[in-house]
Amino acid sequence: MLTIFYADPLNSVQPQQAYMMLLQLLLLVCVCCLGNSEVVTSFEDTCPQFFFRGSPPDDRLEPANFARICQRYKNQYRFATLYDKDNRIPVYSAYIYNPGSAKRPNKWMVEPQLTGLMYQPDMDTEGAFLQKSDAKEEALLDSQAVLLDYKNLTDYNRGHLNPNGHQPDLDAKASTFTLTNIVPQYIKLNGGSWNNYEQSTMASQTAGCKETFAVVGAVPGNNYIANGRVNKPSYVWSAACCVIDNNHQRSWAIIARNDENVVQTLTLGQLEEELAKLYNRCHISIFDSDCPRE
Repeated sequence: MLTIFYADPLNSVQPQQAYMMLLQLLLLVCVCCLGNSEVVTSFEDTCPQFFFRGSPPDDRLEPANFARICQRYKNQYRFATLYDKDNRIPVYSAYIYNPGSAKRPNKWMVEPQLTGLMYQPDMDTEGAFLQKSDAKEEALLDSQAVLLDYKNLTDYNRGHLNPNGHQPDLDAKASTFTLTNIVPQYIKLNGGSWNNYEQSTMASQTAGCKETFAVVGAVPGNNYIANGRVNKPSYVWSAACCVIDNNHQRSWAIIARNDENVVQTLTLGQLEEELAKLYNRCHISIFDSDCPRE
């Protein structure tokens, strides 16, 4: 509850001062309301349901300039993404594996709140967002990758971290077509070994799982597309934690160089060790400790 005490503007506050006080108050109210928006300060407080035991990967994966996004589409949270604002690629996307047979969407969207927290929390197409808001195209380009960045690529295309095929219905699948969930992926890998893992291996591995939590990520590389705007990852990786019942879980993981059509199968513990080396960290934890590492 917010209580406002009023002073007599004729005796104590000049009109210009009163205006500034009101403006500051409105800004304060806006800041207090950001917990329900898409760009959030805490995954645990806003969209913990996409993480095993409600625990996201530890902060050793966080780049210097990042945004936590509870990906929202049609007024519903769909999955979570840690976004690298400098490299304009996701660090990882976390979601619940729940494949369905709805048709593949083809409408690409952006994240308005990366441009400014005052904008709508739901993802939208570039054109619709710019038309409905007072945002400038330059601000949108500065804040994230856009469709133009992925045009006329050679040997690479748009690679989902959270693939639409792992989502249950048309709206859930559509939500994965945000460019904040996309990296430049080696085209032969995206359509080859990686696709086989997404479509076949995940289906067989999740047999007997009551619920499966997935975290899929990308390790930044030294090369870029779109004249240096968007980083080309050196590796992509995926990890899953399968809940069999309250007392039993199992896990699996893969990693792939982003210039070869080869996927390496690992244990969760081996993937965390490999990521620690790639990020030059002592240790990296993807899932809560209750998820087995072997």
